[in-house]
Amino acid sequence: MGRRSDHTPDELHDLLVSRGHEVMAERGFAKFSAREAARRAGYSVGTIYNVFGGLDGYLIAINSHTFRKWSACLQSALADETGDGDARIAALVRAYFAFADSNRNAWMAIYDHRIDRTNAVAKADETAREELTGIVDAEVTRWLGQPEDASTRRLVRSLIATVHGHCALWLTGSYALLQEEDPAGQALARVMEALAAQRS
Repeated sequence: MGRRSDHTPDELHDLLVSRGHEVMAERGFAKFSAREAARRAGYSVGTIYNVFGGLDGYLIAINSHTFRKWSACLQSALADETGDGDARIAALVRAYFAFADSNRNAWMAIYDHRIDRTNAVAKADETAREELTGIVDAEVTRWLGQPEDASTRRLVRSLIATVHGHCALWLTGSYALLQEEDPAGQALARVMEALAAQRS
């Protein structure tokens, strides 16, 4: 069994998040075990409560790790895209679906976890979540060819909700019941329609 003195506080935090993310990716939210994550890290489950203040804080940190990986996926897709604005928006939508598909349990855990709003969310966790939206903000602003303002920020959040809805229904199998075969294509079509209406 490890001791907290075996790692610096930052190392211990990152180790526990990494092992927790592994367990979440394997088992999903409903079967997640903090005890198993601690065991894999070589510590007792009490260490998680000492480091994160409780299970809620630990789950937030694990989901924030997923957000960072998700943001990296979107950034990679944009870096590989050599086309115009439409192609870059398409790359974002396709990458959104691709990440969710490749990380189903971890991705669904973000939305399965109901954050205890009586507890403050650490700044680093807030930043991890804002980064993803910031990537989309930048691309939509670029596509529209106008400065970012309150209107574009509202539009971005609505577009994310549109893509998310298609993606979530697809992952749960509900989209297939609607006899639709291309949820990503449908989501992209709705996004482009909304962008065109905003520009006109």
